[in-house]
Amino acid sequence: MKSITLKQLNQTYPDLKQLPAITSISSSELVFKYNKQLIYYDYEKEKAINSFTYDEKATNLDYHNKAKMLAYTIDNNLYVAKDGHPKLAVTTHEDKHIVSGQAIARSEFGITNGIFWSPNGKKLAYYVKDESIVTDYPIVNWNDKPASVDFIKYPMAGTKRMEKVGLHVYDTETGKNIMLKTGKQDNQYLTNIAWDPKSEKIYIAHLNRNQDHMEMKRYDAKTGELEKKLFEETSDKYVEPLQPVHFVKGNKDQFIWESSRSGFNHLYLYATDGKLIQTLTEGKWEITDFEGYDDSGKNAFFTSTANGDLNRDLYSVSLNNGKIRRLTKGNGTHSTTLNGKGEYFIDNFSNIHTPKISSITKVETLKNSKVLQADNPLEDYNLGEMRFLDVKDKEGGDLHCRMYLPTDFDSSKSYPVVVYLYGGPHAQMIRNSWGAGGRLWFQYMAQNGYIVWTLDNRGSGNRGLAWEQNTFRQLGTVEMEDQMQGIDYLKSKSYVDADRIGIHGWSFGGFMTMSLMSRYPGVFKAGVAGGPVIDWSYYEVMYTERYMDTPEQNPEGYADNNLMNHIDSLQGDLLIVHGTSDDVVLWQHTQIYLKETVKKKKQVDYYVYPMHKHNVRGYDRIHLMQKVTDYFNDFLK
Repeated sequence: MKSITLKQLNQTYPDLKQLPAITSISSSELVFKYNKQLIYYDYEKEKAINSFTYDEKATNLDYHNKAKMLAYTIDNNLYVAKDGHPKLAVTTHEDKHIVSGQAIARSEFGITNGIFWSPNGKKLAYYVKDESIVTDYPIVNWNDKPASVDFIKYPMAGTKRMEKVGLHVYDTETGKNIMLKTGKQDNQYLTNIAWDPKSEKIYIAHLNRNQDHMEMKRYDAKTGELEKKLFEETSDKYVEPLQPVHFVKGNKDQFIWESSRSGFNHLYLYATDGKLIQTLTEGKWEITDFEGYDDSGKNAFFTSTANGDLNRDLYSVSLNNGKIRRLTKGNGTHSTTLNGKGEYFIDNFSNIHTPKISSITKVETLKNSKVLQADNPLEDYNLGEMRFLDVKDKEGGDLHCRMYLPTDFDSSKSYPVVVYLYGGPHAQMIRNSWGAGGRLWFQYMAQNGYIVWTLDNRGSGNRGLAWEQNTFRQLGTVEMEDQMQGIDYLKSKSYVDADRIGIHGWSFGGFMTMSLMSRYPGVFKAGVAGGPVIDWSYYEVMYTERYMDTPEQNPEGYADNNLMNHIDSLQGDLLIVHGTSDDVVLWQHTQIYLKETVKKKKQVDYYVYPMHKHNVRGYDRIHLMQKVTDYFNDFLK
């Protein structure tokens, strides 16, 4: 097998300045995008074997390697390109509120796309959502003169105005569409779409509006009929299916299902009639990624925290006897990629002391060959010491922490502290990886004489369901308790100046920043909150109702953690930052907060980034981080 170089591609595509994003589809074929074309290229023959030209407005491109077909959306309709037919209309909705082929549920429940090719490429399943009853929400385009308004669909917690969703199937040979008979289209979520290996059945996880009851159902892709409900899962808090079924390689009658039903995410082997064959993995650790099968289909591969929740390792499990085998060595983070047959894997390894070691390992013998050992890119810089440690929560559990000490640290001196936090579900800030999950800005602050502190509180990711669900119906409360345990630890150190503690976070971290400054007044001298949630009833329905129930069901929880209700107790200098085009945490959050601070004669600082969405990207990011740095220098130095 030959390698491919930019020089080689430039013989046919001279405008390429760098290697494009390439997807390998066989031992000799790859696919990449070039000049509004999707190119299938044989790099042994050094020539293109197929290509599709697509409209410049096309989005959500999804190509099928075997069938050599491309699906894509333009505006609210879905199209397919195949030989001689660059734009076959799958849908022709004139009503702009009817949208096909795009992600639903604002990309919750592991949903990242709205197009699902069958394995043989002859059929295409796709979401159709009716957004006609969802309230239009205005996003102002300040670049136009005069300013114009783009409307997005944004269902808020507790609203009855939810999108109606169905799943349709398009036959590429006959051009016919059918709709799966999934039942009432509102007040349920259709998630984790999967085809069976024969391209005849579709599996869907149905989740109710309350998100406490999931049903796995199988449908006939030809008729749209429901064939069987296979199994269900319930919870007194919430069920959150994130992955589709993983059909066993070479076996159309068995699949693996990921579930946290035991309290930790594990693998369960099922027959397609819904019978549980075997619990494949168990224990007080999490499977973080399902990696696939070997060529025989007798072994599955997964990445997990079995070696400690700060680490990641690759494992195999036998589908015959459940025997688990660790395939990677060394404490740290192993990011792996299996070859198609499951015979070898590429292992990109790092830990807090090791920038990167890349190697290729043979699964059978675990013999590996080192491909690359990266030099420390920061070796010549004067850096602060980074420490890993744990403090206890009020129930005696371990809270993982990370501390950057100032450059040329002297324990006889006292230093200001910047607390950087997120604190929300699914996120894990502290990892045994290069940089420990930290950013170079932390070292920059250490060079400027700061201690930089981060703590993963209860509710954060990869510690099990009970750990996460501690925060149910009270987002913010338990998290703040844990963060204050970290503050107590800091205050116990003679080298910490307890009168100069700052705090900074974005999104959920922005919410936490303002919550701590308001509900623990006097602890933090200064804070910078980016894109903060102010009132959870203004946040999107899927995320908020999972963790908080509806405002009608949980008025106390919403009121307790509504920052509007804690303005009077806010202490410290606070800078709020928001993007004017934020379509995740709407700009309205900080607008209503500011209005109330004026009413209550409470002074805060405020800065907006025009036309930026939920975070500030690109060149403007430099401006943002300088502003954050300057704010702490002004009030903590």
